[in-house]
Amino acid sequence: MAQKGDLLSFRPDIKVLDATIRDGGLVNDFYFTDDFIKNLYKANVKAGVDYMEFGYRADKEMFDVDQFGKWKFATDEHIREIVGDNDTDLKLSIMADVGRCDYKNDIHERSDSPVDLIRVATYVNTMPAAIAMIEDANRKGYETTCNIMAISNAKESDIEKALEMLGKSCVDGIYIVDSFGSLFPEQIRRISDQYMEIADKYGKYIGMHAHNNQQLAFANTIEACAQGVSYLDATMSGMGRGAGNCQMELLLGFLKNPKYKLFPVLKFIEENIEPLKQAGVEWGFDIPYMLTGQLNQHPRAAIAAMKEGRKDYTGFFKELVEKD
Repeated sequence: MAQKGDLLSFRPDIKVLDATIRDGGLVNDFYFTDDFIKNLYKANVKAGVDYMEFGYRADKEMFDVDQFGKWKFATDEHIREIVGDNDTDLKLSIMADVGRCDYKNDIHERSDSPVDLIRVATYVNTMPAAIAMIEDANRKGYETTCNIMAISNAKESDIEKALEMLGKSCVDGIYIVDSFGSLFPEQIRRISDQYMEIADKYGKYIGMHAHNNQQLAFANTIEACAQGVSYLDATMSGMGRGAGNCQMELLLGFLKNPKYKLFPVLKFIEENIEPLKQAGVEWGFDIPYMLTGQLNQHPRAAIAAMKEGRKDYTGFFKELVEKD
């Protein structure tokens, strides 16, 4: 039975995953300096973070390598340039999107790779393809998760079928993903219970990946945690697509495990994230993101509005309502 707890409980089953490069890369097209990545790696090691996600393993035939930084493709070679042999307790992960990753050729045998965990991102309607990717990664020796995206737009019956399929598969963990930042803690509580039933039935763990459109990424993450969800995603200063994600500094300040250290995170933000912001890289809560979250819409319209510097919130709201 999965462990549950209140706000004062110590949960040894909890693992924290830093998704700053992967989700944060959606903000700046993955153009991070090597110094930024190395400093992030060192900060995660010192902070006791359990996993660090190095980006996507995107298909170079599908995406123009000249239009993105190298962490869109997160090759084993580029990861090794940062971590060497990774002689630390920090495990490494990459994300592979269904239909956007040439996984048979680009994901190599685990014995030849610095990567420990392959996270497969999918929608409910591409679950068979996701399971094929998971099985391939499992055969190659990797840990695996399945991150089911946009569940707030999916039929509950479809989610139930997808969870059963994953429960019967070889996947190690299943992620709740609030892609649109539209869910509230009460909904997260119910969804977590639904996922935990599958976890208990089939011996999986459950993870949580939240977006901050309604200023609820941290609240939703700790609500999921209280229901027994054990793998928790966060990013430095919440850096991520649109409104961003659960802030690492909030999460580590909340967790009661003494292995987690807040100071290295604060130091990294001070020395690496703040200069990014000063250089004009933008993310975080704003009214356009709030509106797409409240209307349960993809944030692409809000991202465009922010890039255009729009402040006509009423006009933007009317556009969204007309589309809905």
